[in-house]
Amino acid sequence: MLKNEANPHISKTTRLPRKRFYRARAHGNPLSDSHFPVPVSPCHVDYSLHYPQLFPSDRTVNSKIQFADIGCGFGGLLISLPTLFPEVLMIGMELRDKVTEYVKERILALRVENPGQYQNVSVVRTNSMKYIPNYFEKGQLSKMFFLFPDPHFKEKNHRRRVISPHLLDEYAYALRIGGIIYTITDVEELGDWMKACLEGHPMFEAVRDEELEADPVVKLLSSATEEGQKVARNGGQTFQAVYKCVVPSL
Repeated sequence: MLKNEANPHISKTTRLPRKRFYRARAHGNPLSDSHFPVPVSPCHVDYSLHYPQLFPSDRTVNSKIQFADIGCGFGGLLISLPTLFPEVLMIGMELRDKVTEYVKERILALRVENPGQYQNVSVVRTNSMKYIPNYFEKGQLSKMFFLFPDPHFKEKNHRRRVISPHLLDEYAYALRIGGIIYTITDVEELGDWMKACLEGHPMFEAVRDEELEADPVVKLLSSATEEGQKVARNGGQTFQAVYKCVVPSL
């Protein structure tokens, strides 16, 4: 308690970090040259750093990350998933340093307040538009999330969009066959763009409605994140596209 009183960044009631001390720009520039450590290859990802209780430094990694939340923001979805998938390793990937630090502190606080829980979730500061192959092997992931990404409205900036034909090649590489990409936005034009990119890629096909209804994750897409909650409060619309990775037809 004394520690929380001495640290204004920590809420006295929830013992979680206060978001106002970690505010940053709504989106980072994925084409900028940010400086942070990047693993040479997936086998160089230090699991003991991300999941210390599950992977002590002297223990061989016998399971791998399966969920990746790309541009995880303040971690709303990320901290909602462990209760549904307590045995699955997952990671958030965020470019903004202050936001990454907030999510990291949030996860650490949740681990302290809930012993034995949230040990399978972590976050890393990185540029997922450049370094996906550095973190994940071929066919490693079963789910990737792209929730409320930067719309980059100007046509000259469309190359910065996190869903694009050439980036889908990398995502298809990291996803296992049957793995799912979840996307959602409140910008209709971006929603159409992401759907068109996925529809046009030979290794993705739309998930059927009955599968979507049975998937508990779909309900979180519009409710778990700060952006989704803001859209709901304002009575806005959302546009989602959920596609699975398939073997391309010849």
